[in-house]
Amino acid sequence: MSTTAPDLRIRPLGEAAVQAAVSAPLALEHQQRIWQLAAGLAQTPGLLDLTPGMNNLTLCFDPLQTDADSLAETVQALWAKPLRRQAAGQLVEIPVRYGGDAGPDLAAVAEHCGLSADEVVRRHTAADYVVYFIGFQPGFAYMGGLDGSLHTPRRDEPRVSVPAGSVGIGGVQTGIYPLATPGGWQLIGRTALPLFNPQAEPPTLLAPGDRVRFVAERP
Repeated sequence: MSTTAPDLRIRPLGEAAVQAAVSAPLALEHQQRIWQLAAGLAQTPGLLDLTPGMNNLTLCFDPLQTDADSLAETVQALWAKPLRRQAAGQLVEIPVRYGGDAGPDLAAVAEHCGLSADEVVRRHTAADYVVYFIGFQPGFAYMGGLDGSLHTPRRDEPRVSVPAGSVGIGGVQTGIYPLATPGGWQLIGRTALPLFNPQAEPPTLLAPGDRVRFVAERP
């Protein structure tokens, strides 16, 4: 873990928001610094909303109480602080049915990676993942920790409809579609575990910092 914070860029988003962003690569340490920054800013006067993203944090504020320059100074001061050790999130096991109708792109991923379909499944289930952030859909968890040998580009042509629960690979990440939606990730399996329930508290099964393990269901 580095003790020196990477450079942070702050840019305006309209008249009442700014975004603080760190350059690639995607890294757990970068996300941990984003989470720490968000926690440190939570009680800032005039701040209306905090939205962590991948390598970035968006801040919405009340222009009658603060301004972009003042927020930028506060952000940079907090960003320069050493990264504190953070407690691990909950461990969630996700049962997955791989291949077949549940994972129509498993064979394509295997071919791209030069592996058998069984080996793709073995490597996908062998890794421990960390939820970097929730976005795109309510409950859609972008996860880091995908084995480098499984990195696969998104589909050239996105699907018009991806079934809820679909487990996919998109570039260097893996994730799960909580709801049926158009999407371009490579689908390798599907889970019946609900990831989003608007009546529950919290409504999403996963949260940033949570750890995830995929468990292959028997055919």
